[in-house]
Amino acid sequence: MPLGNPEISTGSATINSTVTTPFTLRTVARDQHCISRKDISPNALRVLYRLREAGFGAYLVGGAVRDLLVGGQPKDFDVATDATPEQVKQLFRNCRLIGRRFRLAHVVFGREIIEVATFRANSDDGSGDREVENGMLVRDNVYGTIEDDAVRRDFTCNALYYAIEDFSVRDYTGGFEDVLARRMKLIGDPEQRYREDPVRMLRAVRLAAKLGFSIEAATAEPIPRLASLLNEAAPARLFEEVLKLFLSGHGVASFEGLERFGLLAVLFPESAAALKSNRTGALRRILIEGLGNTDARVANDEPVSPAFLFALLLWPAFCRSLMALQKQGVAIEEAQRRAADRVTMHQLSTIALPRRFSLPMQEIWLLQSRFGSRQRKRVYRTLAHPRFRAAFDFLVLRGTASAEHAEDIAFWRETQQQSSHDQDSAQDELAAEVLVEGDEPSRRRRRRRRGAPTALGE
Repeated sequence: MPLGNPEISTGSATINSTVTTPFTLRTVARDQHCISRKDISPNALRVLYRLREAGFGAYLVGGAVRDLLVGGQPKDFDVATDATPEQVKQLFRNCRLIGRRFRLAHVVFGREIIEVATFRANSDDGSGDREVENGMLVRDNVYGTIEDDAVRRDFTCNALYYAIEDFSVRDYTGGFEDVLARRMKLIGDPEQRYREDPVRMLRAVRLAAKLGFSIEAATAEPIPRLASLLNEAAPARLFEEVLKLFLSGHGVASFEGLERFGLLAVLFPESAAALKSNRTGALRRILIEGLGNTDARVANDEPVSPAFLFALLLWPAFCRSLMALQKQGVAIEEAQRRAADRVTMHQLSTIALPRRFSLPMQEIWLLQSRFGSRQRKRVYRTLAHPRFRAAFDFLVLRGTASAEHAEDIAFWRETQQQSSHDQDSAQDELAAEVLVEGDEPSRRRRRRRRGAPTALGE
């Protein structure tokens, strides 16, 4: 899209305490861009108009502007303003203030939240609330101008401001051209910006995957060298970033980006090592197939499970650990339990995986060994397991990489297709047996019935 003849002015802003970055303001008029108010959340428009009516500057900012320019449909609409969080709260009764690292205002409209952030600056004259530990920002509540706010953002494509008063787009960093060129580019010195916040490396990969953007050479170059800095990030924050990487509909592209830039080996070191040593490529095929299926579910607005995702991402590590234990002579069932616990505990040092996801993840793994059984009672116990469906789906995934699972897949698929009457009768019988377990006469009666033929066989 041509820029036409936008209004242009120049200046400079401080991106940190020592470096001043020049900017050129380009005001892209309404007839030179494709953003329309009909594509913006009505609640976001309410916030913008009320702030303007109260005498404050207010702009739609960041990902929403970027996504609208490339024809996307933003899920979130964020607002930037020169009003302080306390002033925003005074204007909106439905507002709450959140955050320690970044003080923000959330204006709540039912299930939709419009996030309102005050313009921030990176230079601190001592009047603001800013704290740095080991070169990383741990608190950043130093307020500034819109120019300060623009140059302190991470990527140029996220530093675009939509002005409600004249429907123009304000560009201080060249982001408008970068969006049109579908290019990810950091603002400022890339190495310094990554050292300030190593998670920006993950954001570069994720946004490039989501938008189909390339990563500009200078922005990409330091990532492999600085990948280990992610070990300094909070494990809870990395957990959230992993969910964004893989559960937003672009998991395959995100995985390939993490591999390409050496980030996978930091986030999932044991899985990365297992993938590297797996000569057949079967483990990687399972991963790509599973992530592709997850992308399809997101595209179809179907639910996706973090437990299944981590079962997939850590499966290579589980397989490698299991093989090592078996080589040491550990019995198969004990080896499986120990491998599951070992992989989970090691991963927690990098990513804070909550127990509500790690326990189902382990159940999915441990159920895999049951699929080889044809013993009637064990079959129905497996069918009754709350994680059966997820575990069977995982077995089908494994079948995409190896034909050795075909017989098990066919058997369990057929078993599930039995009449509901047969399954209900069999499970009622199993429940009765479980209820009387421990009663000696009942155990004798069950032994007498074991010779009866079954549809599934022994």
